[in-house]
Amino acid sequence: MKNNVVTLVSVGAHPTSGRARRAEQDARAVELGLRLAGKDLQVLHAGDINEPALRDYLGMGLPGLQVLEQPAGTDALPGLVAYLRDAGAQLVLTGSQAETGEGSGMLPYLLGEQLGWPVVVGLAEVERIENGIAHVLQALPRGQRRRLSVRLPALATVDSAAPKARQSAYGPSQRGALQAHEVEVVADEWLDTAQLQPARPRPKRLKVIKAKSGADRMKAATAKASGGGGKVLKGVTAEEGAEAILRLLVEEGVVR
Repeated sequence: MKNNVVTLVSVGAHPTSGRARRAEQDARAVELGLRLAGKDLQVLHAGDINEPALRDYLGMGLPGLQVLEQPAGTDALPGLVAYLRDAGAQLVLTGSQAETGEGSGMLPYLLGEQLGWPVVVGLAEVERIENGIAHVLQALPRGQRRRLSVRLPALATVDSAAPKARQSAYGPSQRGALQAHEVEVVADEWLDTAQLQPARPRPKRLKVIKAKSGADRMKAATAKASGGGGKVLKGVTAEEGAEAILRLLVEEGVVR
């Protein structure tokens, strides 16, 4: 099983400076892979072999990293599917979403569809692998965990609850080898026609007062009434009412 664990990695970006680096979740996926397969772990990247950030992964103690060479803006899916099939991969670990590029988070699901494999979302830990079945822990909201058993081959996206990745050391990062593989370059038709724009913050929700007892509801009601910020609308037209509602939503930051 050791030779059949593959981790997919991408180029990340520092949240403040935007400098290229290893992607946080991808590095956690490498950490899990190293705990499972050690030096036999295969790490795979589709993109430019000359990208300096790839050596951040080698600095984690990897002897080598496989690169499917293709220019930016091309579809990575066909090359990854062909490589994983030929490599006889049994367990593929990925991050849940890229930090650069499209960042849609769709790649793991598209890979699972093309390969016909089950996809485990939010992987926190792989407890053991035996008899062709992986016993894993899935991260749930509020720190909860759920045990799952999945038949191999399978693909899993690693959650931020997974073990933190070890630091990248300079010496191993320079000693590790980057091995290039030629693949058929397929244009990303969707990206060619898409219009990209910077992401905007999500609108915040209005505050909802939650009260369990009648006394709490009365206290909340009186506190809101004494604030003096409300306005009672009586006998107004539909247009005036709509303007008042829109004004409130703008003040609360729900719409801009």
